[in-house]
Amino acid sequence: MKSLKEKLLSPLNTPVMNFRNRVVMAPMSRRRSEKGIPSPSAPVYYGQRAGAGLIIAENSAVAANGVGYLNAPGLYNSAQKAAWKKVVEEVHERGGKIFVQLVHSGRIGHPLNQEGSAALVAPSAVQAIETIRIPGGGHLPMPEPEVLSISGIRDLVDAHVQAAISAIEIGFDGVEIHGAHGFLPEQFLHPHTNRRTDQYGGNIINRSRFLLEIMEGVSAAIGRERTGIRLSPFATLNDLPAYAEERATHEYLGDELQRMGILYIHLSDQSTGGNPPIPLDYIVSLRKRFENLLILAGGYTAESAEAALQAGLADLIAFGRPFISNPDLVQKFRHNAPLTAGNSNTYYEGGDHGYIDYPIIYKE
Repeated sequence: MKSLKEKLLSPLNTPVMNFRNRVVMAPMSRRRSEKGIPSPSAPVYYGQRAGAGLIIAENSAVAANGVGYLNAPGLYNSAQKAAWKKVVEEVHERGGKIFVQLVHSGRIGHPLNQEGSAALVAPSAVQAIETIRIPGGGHLPMPEPEVLSISGIRDLVDAHVQAAISAIEIGFDGVEIHGAHGFLPEQFLHPHTNRRTDQYGGNIINRSRFLLEIMEGVSAAIGRERTGIRLSPFATLNDLPAYAEERATHEYLGDELQRMGILYIHLSDQSTGGNPPIPLDYIVSLRKRFENLLILAGGYTAESAEAALQAGLADLIAFGRPFISNPDLVQKFRHNAPLTAGNSNTYYEGGDHGYIDYPIIYKE
């Protein structure tokens, strides 16, 4: 009898990269990186989860003014690179593949969380109506960001490119650009946060320019076969409301990313958190527009992931929180074993507790 997870657990071989199964560990911020340096326990954490077909390591800032969250990691200085190198080596030692997600948080964050108390920056001076945790455990409103100049925009495109080059130099198999969840690239895409009248604002093509310049620069520097992107159309995260041109914007992006020939698009559906879902017909349309790999994420079980793969909606399925509390998630899927529940109190803090101490029942 065929396994109910036959496709999910089968290898995916492509002309440029092979995956031992179609289970992706989604990028999840765990915020255990003091001064932006991944914890000494990070190699253990990621190594424990190397059974995934692909690990996408948590979002890592490309610049000191784009960290956003307290104790989030970066990939822009030598100490950060040295710490990440140990993570990569451990995952590879265990036979895994690992990309890193590169981010600039833009208007999301607080100077107290950033190296040198760097000010927030954004395409326009539109404050996010959100609060954020700061050192000492309190929460403060996110301040109004400074408006990026043209030279500042170009500097941040280059920062993404340089971080991608660094990632490959220390051994990552590739990078994923974070174009989702209301961070800086999506702030440029969105007319609520982008009120510019220059070449980076005013219409879909101009508002997409920043993100596409990043993608062009990164894919040229490290190879399109090592370059992916995460997008979250329709999600309304981080104080970004729905807008009329959202679908048209993402259709344009799909066409441009197809032209570039990058490795994958990773769609983040946030409906399990109460946000609008990504419509099925949009996913079907994107599959026609974009011929390379598509990763879907958003509250999947092994069974719903298998169904999506069998229906041809995706090539790989990303799992987030199940990987936090089930380091051996792939093997649990293989053995139809029950999953361990996670402790949400330690998702974003707690040292090694709730990080590397979840039980491992099945060895690879």
